[in-house]
Amino acid sequence: MHHSHAEHTANRRDRLRPTVHLLLGLGLTTAWLAAAEIPQVEISNGQLRAQLFLPDANHGFYRGTRFDWSGVIGRLEYRGHNYYGPWFDRRDPQVSDYIYSGQEIIAGPCSAITGPVEEFQTRGTALGWDEAQPGETFVKIGVGVLRKDAAPYHFARLYEMADPGKWTVKTEPDAVDFTHELMDPRSGYGYAYHKTVRLAPGKPELVLEHRLKNTGRRAITGTVYNHNFLVLDRQAPGPDFKISVPYPIEPAPLADPTQAAIRGNQLVYLKPLRGEDRVQTVLKGFSSNPRDHEIRIENSQAGAGLKITGDRPLSHLAYWSIRTVLAVEPFIAMAIDPGQEFTWQTTYEYYTTR
Repeated sequence: MHHSHAEHTANRRDRLRPTVHLLLGLGLTTAWLAAAEIPQVEISNGQLRAQLFLPDANHGFYRGTRFDWSGVIGRLEYRGHNYYGPWFDRRDPQVSDYIYSGQEIIAGPCSAITGPVEEFQTRGTALGWDEAQPGETFVKIGVGVLRKDAAPYHFARLYEMADPGKWTVKTEPDAVDFTHELMDPRSGYGYAYHKTVRLAPGKPELVLEHRLKNTGRRAITGTVYNHNFLVLDRQAPGPDFKISVPYPIEPAPLADPTQAAIRGNQLVYLKPLRGEDRVQTVLKGFSSNPRDHEIRIENSQAGAGLKITGDRPLSHLAYWSIRTVLAVEPFIAMAIDPGQEFTWQTTYEYYTTR
């Protein structure tokens, strides 16, 4: 990471104290903190306050090979409500995705992340995976050049990092600007990825601005989605939550129809999730108009909600939740020829209902 001296000093100062308090407050163990300080920064616009974890190959909060390392939000506060935070109790390098152990949820290194975080996929794997031989390289955007092994691809598998690329981070009082530059000569893929996490002036809005330029010799195709790990005031997903979209949702199978139902343009819970309960489905029925890329999540008990809007049409909309977290996952499609650039923007509007 490349900081000016002033930025680096400010970042160190910002991140010294809140970490222990935050992680202990969320029931996370001090073992996490023993290794080193977690590089982080806090931004505010007077209405919202957000804590961001910064990419760092040695000490970063997230060092998995699934999600984009930029813009990982540890917490976001608006009018006394907190929208994000860990949905797991601890992490264990031996765990693949996540497991239940007694009262605890234990996450593996690729899934142990928080907030609105993005993952890039190509045909369900990653750029260059299909043609790479075991031992050769493939590319995960926002992560690095990774080494393929002999097993089939799995999103929760921790791959060896062959080249982490170059991260540049610039912080402002109300925004953090991330740039990731990477080139993999073997596969022919390369890019300059630019992401800004910005709090809109004078409004309870968070904006994610993205620009992905193809600097390699091969077209970049695939999807990018946001996992949106919502942990609103640590309320268990249940009947207090309503998830709405602008279109009538097509009926889709639910793992357990006693837990949730699709009614018109809403997904509703029929009971609070407990133990190992899980609600997972797809929210089909959207058109190719970007106006359908709008999701509203409200909790009547907390009296708080958020609205997520994207400026690109949806290509898929998935839904997943367990007892500690709910996740609406909007996908968009990308096809970027060499030398071309693709942009997209997501806006989060936070509000209270009373």
